Amino acid sequence: MGHYDPRPYQLDLAQYPYFATEEVPGPRSVELHQRASAHYRGLSGQVRLFPVAFEKGAGCSLEDADGNRFIDFSSGIYVTTLGHCHPKISEAICTYARRLMNAHDFTTEIKVRLLEKMAQVLPGDLKCFQLYDSGTTAVEAGLRTCRAATGKHEFISCFMDFHGKSGHAISLARMTKFSGPTRSPGFYMVPRPDTYRPWWTRADGSLDTERYLEFYDTFIKESTTGQVAAFVLEPIQGWGGSIMPPDDFFPKLRKFLDERGILLFADEVLTSMGRTGQYLCMENWNVLPDVVTLGKGFGNGFPVTAMAVREPYAEAVDKISASTSYGGNPMACAAALACIEVIEEEDLLQHARDLEVLFKKRMADWTQKYRIVGDVRCKGCLMGVELVKDKQTKEPFDQAGKMVYQKAFRKGLAWIPAGHILRMSPPIVMPEEVAQRGMDFIEEAIAETDHELLG
Repeated sequence: MGHYDPRPYQLDLAQYPYFATEEVPGPRSVELHQRASAHYRGLSGQVRLFPVAFEKGAGCSLEDADGNRFIDFSSGIYVTTLGHCHPKISEAICTYARRLMNAHDFTTEIKVRLLEKMAQVLPGDLKCFQLYDSGTTAVEAGLRTCRAATGKHEFISCFMDFHGKSGHAISLARMTKFSGPTRSPGFYMVPRPDTYRPWWTRADGSLDTERYLEFYDTFIKESTTGQVAAFVLEPIQGWGGSIMPPDDFFPKLRKFLDERGILLFADEVLTSMGRTGQYLCMENWNVLPDVVTLGKGFGNGFPVTAMAVREPYAEAVDKISASTSYGGNPMACAAALACIEVIEEEDLLQHARDLEVLFKKRMADWTQKYRIVGDVRCKGCLMGVELVKDKQTKEPFDQAGKMVYQKAFRKGLAWIPAGHILRMSPPIVMPEEVAQRGMDFIEEAIAETDHELLG
């Protein structure tokens, strides 16, 4: 654990979870939520389903305004990868909050130290960086970089991926909640391999990656102008429900794109910085993207993101007006550098892989034990459980998803719903006994829901 106090991680499971109120959310949470609702709109589904008001957190735990304590299986939606209020990260931010809060894109020592550390830990020749304050901004910069590097202007992305909520970032995704057209000209969408719901299969019923690539080839020839700058996709879908590709997909896609002069742009805002047991999720398949975006766990809650570019395309970054007002400020750089140092000092990549073994073992028989569980998936500390009404038709079971989410939350587990897909992203610092307790709550909630809905 390095030289830091490990107690925030080592929860006393006799005291976590703990409920100070009979009803959860409690009265103070309800009051605060009502006051906020008078002025604040656009709440996420997880808040609407369980409107608790959180007050503080430590390591793998959260406490609400009523004094109720929860085990955290959400990391603030994949953000606090290293747990809440890690002492080294908090101190780094405080140091620069007292010393120097912003210097636009002028050089600072803390920025230099961060850049050098990023060049050290990221794979291959990803040595050129630009720093931002949101994932969407980093993605937009990545698109401009791909255009500048190739002289081409079109992009291909995948159905149900998520890349942000501004103009071109939205154009990469099907955002059905927006009115009117949501994709700019030159942005195209294709299916991505999903082993549970494959579009194309072999004779034995297994997913056929080659058929996807054949479709991409035909699509590029017949539906684009041939000016495709990059293929943009999440290594593992987050918002789409923790959808994980077959292991042969990215190696074959890399070769496919190289043969056609198309860049590979990996949006790793969600999957980077140890979430899947590697600094980049793409390392799990030994594939190096040409452009990659980092975020969420990069600052462990402090708003800092990054775009990383391979050296052959570094000069393109000079052509896109890459700087921002807030990106790379000293506080952000201090937070991101501290995160990388904590991962190294506490051997957290290996710990995330160890937790993956635990989670896979716990979920291994759920599709046999529970009628509503259609599929389970896990990579590091990124998991998904897909709930269905019928295992033959695979019809999504949204009602079950809401029930399981609320039941587990009332047992003391803070986590993430996504319609019929349950998403889990516990901090990678989580002790194994805490992870087991969290999985207990999820399995209990699934069992109760299975019985209540199907008898």
